[in-house]
Amino acid sequence: MTTNAADAQARLLAIMTRLRDPLTGCPWDQRQTFDTIVPYTLEETYEVLDAIARRDYDDLRDELGDLLFQVVFYAEMAREQGLFDFAGVCNAISDKLERRHPHIFARRPGEDAAAAPGQWERLKARERAEKERPSPLDDIPDALPALMKAQKIQQRCATVGFDWTRLGPVLDKVYEEINEVMHEARQPVVDQDKLEEELGDLLFATVNLTRHLGKKAETALQKANRKFERRFRQVEAIIQAGGQTLPEASLEQMEAAWREVKKREIAG
Repeated sequence: MTTNAADAQARLLAIMTRLRDPLTGCPWDQRQTFDTIVPYTLEETYEVLDAIARRDYDDLRDELGDLLFQVVFYAEMAREQGLFDFAGVCNAISDKLERRHPHIFARRPGEDAAAAPGQWERLKARERAEKERPSPLDDIPDALPALMKAQKIQQRCATVGFDWTRLGPVLDKVYEEINEVMHEARQPVVDQDKLEEELGDLLFATVNLTRHLGKKAETALQKANRKFERRFRQVEAIIQAGGQTLPEASLEQMEAAWREVKKREIAG
């Protein structure tokens, strides 16, 4: 083990090269491709987020290592194909950060650092134009989680003025979409494709409301998931303490336990 960052990086890169060695490497690592590694990258990303949510910093260190290994893996496969290497990855992000922070790295006299957020989007727009991607939507990844992608689409549209400037119309749109969902759901013969479409519109409008209130939809829903899970586990404990399992308990008993859990939370 080394405590020097450069030595630690060199050690990791050497391990990766050895794992991919065509003659003496690990068979599993040897047969991986860009495509086959993608699910692991997604999994490791969510494990990092989970460690942060749990405030488990020892686990966070390990999970960040797993995620870094994914980056090193991609870079090694790219090096083998003559595309780029790990140094190229590091230089690319360093160049981008310096380019997008001129208020820090190329500050001119009197330049206001507070203008950085708007400047960031303007610089990104200029970079898209240079890559012949003039639309603000051109470089939004398809693989983003749906809530995150919806919010990014809305943010990009807002940069060109396609956005409400007041909260009222945003909220009205949510109510409008609820009505449209219920209209489809109450049809004598429900068109499932149309119902799904309207539910998607409702979710998109709700993400927009979340954005206008200054929150991230993905984060808000993750917190709601954790809250529900925490409460449901307490409901389960209450039911079991009463000598029953969840399948044996009635809905009324579970709802009473749920109300008890919420009352305990309010009481602190």
